[in-house]
Amino acid sequence: MFNSSEYTGFCRDCFTPQDGAKRCFSCKTGRIIAHPEIFTLSIAHLDCDAFYAAIEKRDNPALADRPVIIGGGVRGVVSTACYVARTYGVHSAMPMFQAKAACPDAVIIKPDMAKYAAVGKAVREMMRDLTPMVEPLSIDEAFMDLSGTARIHGAPPAVTLAKLQARVQSALGVTASIGLSHNKFLAKMASDLDKPRGFSIIGKAETTSFLARQPVTMIWGVGKAMARRLHEDGLATIGQLQQLDAATLGKRYGEMGLRLARLSRGEDARPVKPERETKSLSSETTFNEDRRDVRWLEDVLWALCEKVSARMKAAGFEGRTVTLKLKTADFKSITRAHTLDAPSNLARTAFAAAAPMLRAAAGGKAYRLIGVGFSGLVPAASEERPADLFGAPDARIAKAEKAIDALREKFGPEAVQAGRTLRKTR
Repeated sequence: MFNSSEYTGFCRDCFTPQDGAKRCFSCKTGRIIAHPEIFTLSIAHLDCDAFYAAIEKRDNPALADRPVIIGGGVRGVVSTACYVARTYGVHSAMPMFQAKAACPDAVIIKPDMAKYAAVGKAVREMMRDLTPMVEPLSIDEAFMDLSGTARIHGAPPAVTLAKLQARVQSALGVTASIGLSHNKFLAKMASDLDKPRGFSIIGKAETTSFLARQPVTMIWGVGKAMARRLHEDGLATIGQLQQLDAATLGKRYGEMGLRLARLSRGEDARPVKPERETKSLSSETTFNEDRRDVRWLEDVLWALCEKVSARMKAAGFEGRTVTLKLKTADFKSITRAHTLDAPSNLARTAFAAAAPMLRAAAGGKAYRLIGVGFSGLVPAASEERPADLFGAPDARIAKAEKAIDALREKFGPEAVQAGRTLRKTR
């Protein structure tokens, strides 16, 4: 059992306890992490570093020192930028044309979500090996509560987390950063402090003073619009928020103001919830140029229906509602929804519901983005469903789609294509 009572830190390479030395007395490296509360904290946030780009660099060592951007199309946005690309000012959600202008020598790679999901699942399984209290936030990040696990793992949560970092890098070839604190808000904030491959701690005693020095944008959920509003009101730092009481902030900013009052003082009572309900699954694409041809848009819609259907089946879900998303040339978003007679996860059902909504919305307008998704998700039923929108038995369509999915999984996504898909590529 790791006896932490006489130590204030440990070596991140060999995990030997340390008593204040700058270099490990065991392995002689300098990766010592120390903090007065390091062995008493148990709420953590793990966030993989530049996840998509890291996987591509892992799979192609020639990219190791190159700027890599994961994204698609001239009109698309950056999904992930590696740390080399970030030195040029490239960041997630940046329009691709801006990213290419900022970093013309970057290697642009189209996202491979199936590959990334597989690695993300492996990371998640490693977390669950340590504690059942894992709350995923996205494909590559999650909260963990390791309270009461010291006896099981023979070490305090901080050491267990450092070993997890090492295991992720060794087994999967990607790195992750850890934030450790006494609640979720501070753990997530800590994980961003020392990327990549970081391990940062925010203790209870330092919470208020640490937060006081940070900009308001460090508060989770304060985006550009809210930050601008706060700055206009003379509130640039969290310390300035701390000087105002909850009633004042609530009156000025409503529910968001009450949230700011709590978080500015580091108050977050939310528990780590092991299960997060998946509310919807969708797929969308942005075109290289605006398109108004309805037949062409329907072909794209069909391909998206196939993609989201495959994801629904793999996840074991059916949806009660099909939603169509469109974005016009002037960035106006249009959303239409259709409630099905019975939950489904079939591509043909999704297309039968979404295509009429697309035709009704088209009207000669030019669009830059189209998307489709299922919502109102329920576990996929094992019994046969009634007839679908085509009037054909659901079971027969499901059997045909299942066979197509199996062929694509074995031979690749181009193995089987519908007639309309082939027409679109000509």
